[in-house]
Amino acid sequence: MTRILIVEDEDDIASVLVDYMRHAGYDTERVADGESALARMVDDPPDLTLLDVMLPKLDGMAVLEQARRHTAHPVIMVTARIEELDRLLGLELGADDYVCKPFSPREVVARVRAVLRRGMAAAGPPPDPPRLQLEDTQWRASLDGRPLVLTRLEFRLLQVLSRQPGRIFSRGRLLDLAYDDTADVTERAIDSHIKNLRRKLAAASPDHDWIRSVYGVGFAFEAPAT
Repeated sequence: MTRILIVEDEDDIASVLVDYMRHAGYDTERVADGESALARMVDDPPDLTLLDVMLPKLDGMAVLEQARRHTAHPVIMVTARIEELDRLLGLELGADDYVCKPFSPREVVARVRAVLRRGMAAAGPPPDPPRLQLEDTQWRASLDGRPLVLTRLEFRLLQVLSRQPGRIFSRGRLLDLAYDDTADVTERAIDSHIKNLRRKLAAASPDHDWIRSVYGVGFAFEAPAT
């Protein structure tokens, strides 16, 4: 559940904010002074902090400035001081939004949702790991999480092909790149190794043809469309 930290020393305002945030489905905690707020923001950052400016022990601007050295989680400043200088200073110190008292609790909930959405959009979904994994130093390969049992030559061929998806390699070029000693190897030996390699790839991932044969030319590694 998304965690919201409310930093407000006025009990009535804090109570209203806590009620509205919990009703909106957020896990909510309240602290009433700047020192406690800074400790919570640094030691166990919430998903978002609603931070009052006028606080005992340490004011909200100082809390924000110090917290930003340790955490980048979203912070919405809440204040009765509406001067433009305060607004700009809060944003320069790293505030993500600014709400002035008196405010509508529904507006605060809307601001919280908007800031959280912006953060999620900026972060984006984590990239999918590549389906084909090669561990060059260990001579190990896996496809879709399934280990591939390859000979050293098959691994070298897959290594060469997969590093440049879509590029067509001639048999002669594959000989030069994948074989340490080509004195007793013919270009047609490549066909046998590629056939075995394709069979092993198909067994691990039958939904895609990973190596494309180009008649009279050679072979190319075909990464699936994303």
